[in-house]
Amino acid sequence: MKKYKVTLTDSEIELLDEITRKGKRRAQVIRNAYVLLNCNEADNGKKQIDEDVSKLLGITVRTLENIRKRFVLEGFDIALYGKKSNRVYNPKVDGDVEAHLVALSCSDPPKGYSRWSLRLLSCRMAELQYVDSISHEAVRTVLKKRIKTVAGERMANITTKQ
Repeated sequence: MKKYKVTLTDSEIELLDEITRKGKRRAQVIRNAYVLLNCNEADNGKKQIDEDVSKLLGITVRTLENIRKRFVLEGFDIALYGKKSNRVYNPKVDGDVEAHLVALSCSDPPKGYSRWSLRLLSCRMAELQYVDSISHEAVRTVLKKRIKTVAGERMANITTKQ
């Protein structure tokens, strides 16, 4: 016996049909639309067995149950599109660290190296205790952002001089 029963209105069914047939959407949204359509137990629904739906869509029965549960407890939109993350990211690189990184990258590389690599910069930033640790990818992102800013300023200066 199903614990959570999906009953869709006619307008919800129309929207789900449109999602499955038209436009470009994330695969998860399309999958959730198919699940809700096939699990609809209203008078206008298809009323199919979970095992049949799971085989048809290539997902587990547990996934079907989770989508149905989300529909009943949290609503149509959350069951279809999911929740937005509330996670807050604290950046490691602030203006001070960024300034040290740019200054370091502009300085001469260590003896034995012809130029700075991203990994070498990240190791040196940790050695100099500007940050506890920083990945080479974070170094790349900061430098890329800085290069775009400098290039934009140069282009603005060129256009104003003409």
